[in-house]
Amino acid sequence: MQVLQVNIGRSRKTHINGRTMASAICKTPQTGPVAVGPLGLEGDEQADLSVHGGLSKAVYAYPSEHLPFWQTVRAQARAALWDDEVNAGHIGANLLLQGVLENQMWIGDRLVLSDCTLVVSEPRMPCFKFAAAMGFAQAVKLMAQSGYCGAYLAVLRPGTTQAGEPLRIEPGPREVGLRELFKSKARGLR
Repeated sequence: MQVLQVNIGRSRKTHINGRTMASAICKTPQTGPVAVGPLGLEGDEQADLSVHGGLSKAVYAYPSEHLPFWQTVRAQARAALWDDEVNAGHIGANLLLQGVLENQMWIGDRLVLSDCTLVVSEPRMPCFKFAAAMGFAQAVKLMAQSGYCGAYLAVLRPGTTQAGEPLRIEPGPREVGLRELFKSKARGLR
């Protein structure tokens, strides 16, 4: 298990469905160590703090294993820029992880990195901004159906992280599975 990519993004005005609004969903990869504080990665922003960010949703992690799925469905939908490679930045992820999937994470599990510790707090719920970033309206429905949601993480021990860093999972109470919680919350999106 490892961190493949560390991404940050700034909130900027964007046009979605004929409206102008702020969004920070498009993130860019960083080289070298990035500071991780109680509210997330240094230099990262969230445009809508009612649904993203804060102490319990400080960092958003996404499994790299799902990117080929999004590449395929985006091509099938002939989405805008469908032939561009889908990356973690399209999904809004701060951390692109390898070797850990939603069905292996439970609320309260700790992701231990060399210089910081993060705690699985809840699944990410997709919104219209995710669909706009992916380039096709059915993206929200497909995330709900597939369960490929990724995990929001709280910061237990601040520090730094960087691409290529190994991680390990320390089990929490193992009472609520991340994927099961997502499926129950996403019923209305399918």
